[in-house]
Amino acid sequence: MDYQTLVHKFQQQANPVQAAQMERYMRNQFKFYGLQSKARKALYHQDLLPEKRNGQIDWDLLEAAWNDPHRELQYFVCDYLIALKRQLVFADLPRIEHFVRSKQWWDTIDYLIKPLGYLGLQDQRVETVMLNWSTDPDFWVRRTAIEHQLLRKQQTDTELLTQIIENNLDQSEFFINKAIGWALRDYSKTDPQWVQAFIQEHKAQLSQLSIKEGSKYLNK
Repeated sequence: MDYQTLVHKFQQQANPVQAAQMERYMRNQFKFYGLQSKARKALYHQDLLPEKRNGQIDWDLLEAAWNDPHRELQYFVCDYLIALKRQLVFADLPRIEHFVRSKQWWDTIDYLIKPLGYLGLQDQRVETVMLNWSTDPDFWVRRTAIEHQLLRKQQTDTELLTQIIENNLDQSEFFINKAIGWALRDYSKTDPQWVQAFIQEHKAQLSQLSIKEGSKYLNK
């Protein structure tokens, strides 16, 4: 897949009216071509198939796309990594970390947890990295650590989840407290008793937002 060809496809499908709306929604932090998720993915879906068959991640392509000023190209990087997650190895973690630490906002952070979470199930060394990230000065990095086990269900490492959340208690940062709530809410679908006990034990240190989000399915 060629970066310039990819950009040309986006340029051909650009929707200036929708782009302006998307830019406002994202607080004018990023430029947009104006393609919603379905249209965006359709643009390069066929191009990802040979990439998957090839079995090699084109990091030069991903770096070029990440450096593009248009947000859809960062979404492409995330979709690419998800599509080729089976090719990821522990040595690729610094490359993914670069994406986590740059052009940060909730949209890409909540996307990048998917390939990271998959890699973590394949290589236990990722757990140590996530535990370190959970105390990082950058709250987006901490959010990544908190959320990286989402959707694991029975494969969730509750000891790791406990340590990561405990490292982020007594926080005033909205995006951290929201992430804690989401992590607890997601796991409550698998083990509601564990989540109920965790909330009860840490009630004094959890924000009301985290408790509200984490208890959403418990209350039902």
